Amino acid sequence: MAEHVSRQRDPERTKAELLEVATRAFAEDGYSGARVDEIAERTRTTKRMIYYYFGGKEQLYLAVLENAYRGIRDAEDRLEVGDLGPVDAIRRLAELTYDHHVEHQDFMRLVAIENIHRGESIRKLDVLRDLGKPAMQVLETILERGVAEGVFRGDVDALDVHLLISSYCVFQVANQYTFGYLFDVDLLADDTRPRLRSLIGDVVVSWLRPTP
Repeated sequence: MAEHVSRQRDPERTKAELLEVATRAFAEDGYSGARVDEIAERTRTTKRMIYYYFGGKEQLYLAVLENAYRGIRDAEDRLEVGDLGPVDAIRRLAELTYDHHVEHQDFMRLVAIENIHRGESIRKLDVLRDLGKPAMQVLETILERGVAEGVFRGDVDALDVHLLISSYCVFQVANQYTFGYLFDVDLLADDTRPRLRSLIGDVVVSWLRPTP
């Protein structure tokens, strides 16, 4: 009873908990497999309360998807590279992206599920287009500084760099089981991660260096 009253008095905490549990449920079972009743049970709340906060299963899934993308964008927005040179700045951005993907594997599963369904749900979230703009501006600024200082080539744009970094980081999570089985390696092992984390920085910096 006391906990029920506490939830009523702290709706933001309740919504945050529901999003966390629903994220795990949708990432594990997909949209069709996840059940609102089970999400309610895991959070010790009610299906009615979930509908009250989010409106229904589809709206809950969209909220989960938006929240997942906000996570990586918020991490990028908090990136402080103003005092770093362009090379160190781009390396820090690449390593931060790697860390976030590895530490938020449910995010990657949601992205994979969304792509299986050809982006059917993400197209309903216009706000996500705007979320990525600040991060791209930071990346553009780093590249412009690098070109001006003569340490980066000038024929690569921010989207190219973002695509390269994202592709590498996504692979570490999305293909960890198949790649790991085929080559007998644990991509996310404690003694493997530091090298793979450093590798993406090396790749991006080497690619961006001017051609002699």
